[in-house]
Amino acid sequence: MIELPEAVTLARQIAATIGGRRIRKVTAAHSPHKFAWFYGDPQAYHDRLAGRTIERATAYGGMVAIGAGDAVILLGDGVGLRYHPAGAALPEKHQLLLELDDGAAVSATVQMYGGLWSFREGEFENPYYRIAQEKPFPLSEAFDAAHWQRLLEGADLRKLSAKAFLATEQRIPGLGNGVLQEILWEAAVHPKRKLAALSGAERAELFRAVRTVLARMAEAGGRDTEKDFFGKPGGYATVMSKHRVGRPCPRCGGMIKKETYLGGSVYYCEGCQAV
Repeated sequence: MIELPEAVTLARQIAATIGGRRIRKVTAAHSPHKFAWFYGDPQAYHDRLAGRTIERATAYGGMVAIGAGDAVILLGDGVGLRYHPAGAALPEKHQLLLELDDGAAVSATVQMYGGLWSFREGEFENPYYRIAQEKPFPLSEAFDAAHWQRLLEGADLRKLSAKAFLATEQRIPGLGNGVLQEILWEAAVHPKRKLAALSGAERAELFRAVRTVLARMAEAGGRDTEKDFFGKPGGYATVMSKHRVGRPCPRCGGMIKKETYLGGSVYYCEGCQAV
């Protein structure tokens, strides 16, 4: 799933690879998928986008927005995006295919669920997109200690666990269940631990972990559990993921465990992330 580090990576790769290219042909909803979401009639995507030049690509939380004039292609967190150079075989199944003027193409496929929205600037109202645009980006200077304190003050710390605080209610757009595991391990906080039980120093350490881990992931080209624009795994070697369950923690030697919690899997070290 695309989360903030992957969105940043994809936006960077899209801009460098197909920025300045003209869209020649657009095919949308080619392969039916019950949980592929479009804006309006997907058959209108070609008329909206064909002939336009790709000018920009921007990460908004866990979304990627590709701009071509006043038209936007917005891709949600469950979409797999791939670049196909001129002459390469194109996938048989896809939910969106952009064919470019140099013979290259970009395909987008939905895994479990995902949005592939195309619209004119200002005509699409999606709360996740709007919130991600409005809230401070975690890799920017605006995501500072004062903003972190406002997040804490706006939450019921007695009820919320560390996972619930970080990865629900769009408090930090783009911070989902995947990157959450690494952040909590970095801060030595168990996913189930209540925020009210954390000391001031521990809350400050959690803030530091959010910023530094996301920055490392983005700089490395995303996590090794996800693929980039070229189909290659990201360069950030995850510690808390399916790759290391049952293995020793590199920090303390404790066993890395997996549990189901709040609708998804959590990974933690039983030694240095005490509940």
